[in-house]
Amino acid sequence: MNELTGKRIAFVVAPEGAEQIELTEPWKAVREAGGQPELVSTSLGEIQAFNHLDRGDKFPVDRVVTDASPDDYDGLILPGGVANPDFLRTDPNAVRFVKTFFTQQKPVAAICHASWTLIEADVVRGRRMTSWPSLQTDLRNAGADWVDQEVVVDSGFVTSRNPNDLPAFCGKLVEEIAEGKHRAQAAST
Repeated sequence: MNELTGKRIAFVVAPEGAEQIELTEPWKAVREAGGQPELVSTSLGEIQAFNHLDRGDKFPVDRVVTDASPDDYDGLILPGGVANPDFLRTDPNAVRFVKTFFTQQKPVAAICHASWTLIEADVVRGRRMTSWPSLQTDLRNAGADWVDQEVVVDSGFVTSRNPNDLPAFCGKLVEEIAEGKHRAQAAST
């Protein structure tokens, strides 16, 4: 299928700590749908992915977040892993980049621990979503309606809990990016 032909999708990942399968499976889904994924990070070079706590493969960075513009992308994907969003949420440029996808009403997909970055960007208030279970209190405290489901879609915003949810997550993120802008997706701030 070519649902995403002509569409560029940003994958924002810290230099270390992304859960490899949560990067590679959505990347593969975007490519198979005809889209062009790009790895955006906080520094040039390569990112180090992980298979849980063990080092996985390295992946080349396409663009640095300070040189990337959300205007150039049709959607955003945030892989999980504990260290990845923990690092990203402390980088003001990464947080600003992520938040802009919401203000521009573009589709966003986040899995597992990736929601930490979204909390910092202040874009979860009033949104129905899921995540790795240990984040439910953080998300509720930030104003989200957290539910324990395989995949949740809220006006172009796709979330899932863990690698077991990847088939449903990948299917929904492709569908939402193919659909395009979502007026209800805009950040409330």
